[in-house]
Amino acid sequence: GLLFICHPDPRDVLRLGKMISTYQITLLCGTSTLFKLYCKAPKLHPLMLDTIRFAVAGAEKLDPKVRQAFKEKFNLDIFEGYGTTEVAPVASANLPDYLNTNDWHVHVGQKSGTVGLPLPGTSFKIVDPSTHEELPIGESGMILIGGPQVMKGYLSNPKKSKEVLLKKDHTRWYVSGDKGFLDQDGFLTIVDRYSRFAKIAGEMVSLSQIEHGIAAIMKNHDEEDTFNIAAATIPNEKTGEGIGIVITGDLAPKQVQEILRSSDLPRLYLPSEILHIDQLPVLGSGKVDNNKVKQILLDKLG
Repeated sequence: GLLFICHPDPRDVLRLGKMISTYQITLLCGTSTLFKLYCKAPKLHPLMLDTIRFAVAGAEKLDPKVRQAFKEKFNLDIFEGYGTTEVAPVASANLPDYLNTNDWHVHVGQKSGTVGLPLPGTSFKIVDPSTHEELPIGESGMILIGGPQVMKGYLSNPKKSKEVLLKKDHTRWYVSGDKGFLDQDGFLTIVDRYSRFAKIAGEMVSLSQIEHGIAAIMKNHDEEDTFNIAAATIPNEKTGEGIGIVITGDLAPKQVQEILRSSDLPRLYLPSEILHIDQLPVLGSGKVDNNKVKQILLDKLG
């Protein structure tokens, strides 16, 4: 059997580090947000993670800066994966490259920025979100996940089940709600959740891209790296939808607004509402609670 250790608070990284060392844990799973806490915890010594052979990130996009910081502190690569509860839950993962000593061919198992290759028995299909027609390699669309691990349906909710399950090519496909694309080698790249796009002046804008763009600009103004951001859509009379952000850190919202307006950030990305909070709301997994972020912004707007 496989021994695993659980702890109720994934943000208690010092305690987790001690548990990893005590029980000689070899596999560590987490989110980008949580791995960032491992990197920033001053009392978490790299030797506490000395037995870890494999660190896997999921649930949210892995920040390249977190990947680099984790490598520098613990000398460990983070392998990014992807899945949903409805597929029990892993669908793909990056893996270490493998050298075949028979012909010295290197089997590439990882590509930075992707969520890897589908698990054995699992298939991905990229389709038009409206027609479900398959799209060419490299083109972004709705991600379908097919395979034996796809659920039969939601318990006592046939209507919802029918909305997210397709029967095609003798396979049961789960309509993920995620936007992404496949490359020539079969590696999947996630663009964003379809629910995390804002339609501003007729143009679809990714909230994740907005968050990354603002974070990159603010990094130059926050030497202590206390700045965290989450974006959500809010009502806007002129454009239909607007962008609101919640921020942590030492800078006041007016200062942030001035910095962004004087930057080269695309005008569509500029938030119309900026709200300072002490800490971003997170789910039990450590992933940012985007629904709570939106509610915080809407409550402020009244």
